[in-house]
Amino acid sequence: MFIKKKKILIIGSGAREHAIAKSLYSSKSLLYCFATNLNPGIFSLCIGYLIGNIKDIKYITDFGIFFNVDFAIVGPELPLSLGIANSFNKAGIKIIGPVKELARIESSKGFARDLLKKNNIPGLIKYKRFDKVNLETKKFLLELSEEYVIKSDGLEGGKGVKVANKDLFSHEEALKFCSNINGPFVIEEKINGLEFSLLSFSDGNTLQHMPIVQDYKRAYTNNLGPNTGGMGSYNDSNHKLYFLSSEDINLAKKINELTILALQKNCNCKYKGILYGGFIKSKNRIQLIEFNARFGDPEAINLLSILNTDFLDICYAIINTSLHKLNIKFLNIATVVKYIVPNGYPNNSVQNGIIDLSYINNDNSLFFGGVNQKNSKIITTSSRAIGVLGKNINIMQAEQEAEYMASKIFGPVFYRKDIGKFQHHIKTSII
Repeated sequence: MFIKKKKILIIGSGAREHAIAKSLYSSKSLLYCFATNLNPGIFSLCIGYLIGNIKDIKYITDFGIFFNVDFAIVGPELPLSLGIANSFNKAGIKIIGPVKELARIESSKGFARDLLKKNNIPGLIKYKRFDKVNLETKKFLLELSEEYVIKSDGLEGGKGVKVANKDLFSHEEALKFCSNINGPFVIEEKINGLEFSLLSFSDGNTLQHMPIVQDYKRAYTNNLGPNTGGMGSYNDSNHKLYFLSSEDINLAKKINELTILALQKNCNCKYKGILYGGFIKSKNRIQLIEFNARFGDPEAINLLSILNTDFLDICYAIINTSLHKLNIKFLNIATVVKYIVPNGYPNNSVQNGIIDLSYINNDNSLFFGGVNQKNSKIITTSSRAIGVLGKNINIMQAEQEAEYMASKIFGPVFYRKDIGKFQHHIKTSII
């Protein structure tokens, strides 16, 4: 019997999108990709691959129209914030990803905080929004003393956050940083504790939650150095984390659910895609750090690698508002991801460096990110290069697998050796 293959457009070309492509690649699908770089992993899985400007919403939409794709799935946050879902909806093409109005839950940190406050949703951190530095800014910093975090209100790829006593060491430095932000900003109370991520599939009526993941934002071992887009992540085989109770996890789920309801009511439209809640546990309290309107990177690698339900079925359940009919399952397997990044990342990355993969016998555990392929060589860009995945029955063995693979990759690159190690002894925030 002839089965028509589904044409799927993946928007984005990082390791997250490589994980999405691997999950959707099957005899039932034909993959296309709109990319910013020649990602060799995604390219090998696609029958159509176009490199262009990820901000060019019309060009991406025209690409989808030209190949008459059945639906698109959006990886990065920027096209969502610019209205890629609105454009595809207008063109009559289904898309996994919220419209611009709903994507504000990520593209404006102040909007997200205000939404929680207005709707009495648990987990709100003490905060204030500012358009510019003024007397009120200085007063609020004095009120918070040395326990503050400053965030650009808009998208900064995970790098627009500065934390007291890690990045900023006086109120003078803090005010200077605020003055240099090109637009509004948020100042909020610094919370010390342990972070975790809860991602949820949403079809506008139903949320189905994924296993809990913990990621590492700081560039260097022992959570030192500047904030990054994420240096790695892990999940446990029981889909929990050692420092969280069932009540903690249920509260995080409730926050995601209440937020979707409030967001949809505020914008009067359905949220079809992934909601990513970033949380912190401190003094037996669960508080929200931020929301993302898409899969995390690298969290998508952890989660999609243990997904035991056909991802294509999940996508269509989101599109058709039928998630309630689907029993989404994940394998009881632990995973650890370590990101190989160019030397100097994130502020002064070595570009055009050659990455040597000749000692890797099996590249199924590699997820290519911000790299290019030139003359059969893998070349660094300014972004994170390769996510290395370890999978096993527990975190310790998964970490050993990831470490073994990462240690076989050579070039002007580095990675954090401590990701997934000694997690039971971590006592401070990994923000």
